[in-house]
Amino acid sequence: MRRMKWLAFLFIGFALALAAQQEIKDVFGVPVYPGAKLDEATTKFLTESMGMNGKAFRTPDAVAKVAEFYKTQGLKEIMVSQEGGMFKKGDDVDVTLQNPWQNMQTGKMEKETLISIVKHE
Repeated sequence: MRRMKWLAFLFIGFALALAAQQEIKDVFGVPVYPGAKLDEATTKFLTESMGMNGKAFRTPDAVAKVAEFYKTQGLKEIMVSQEGGMFKKGDDVDVTLQNPWQNMQTGKMEKETLISIVKHE
């Protein structure tokens, strides 16, 4: 009986680990930049501290390269600079790019590009 419980626990843990590693392909109909990784801490800050409905991702690629990708996705370009950018999908979804950006948990200035995809209710 103990062995069955242990195996069940192991199976559940494995399933949860696999689910956590699944790549998110799009958010609110906006493709996630290829290779970008979900930033769970910043996503949590967006949703819980700022009350936004969205997700945050990180990539080592420069803002210019990420912006070029989003220019090809049918989004409306609002602005792009060396350190950031903003795109819109319709009236209710914003895509923002930032590099550098301040990690709100650590206070550290991060050197990767942060991609935030947020839907306004």
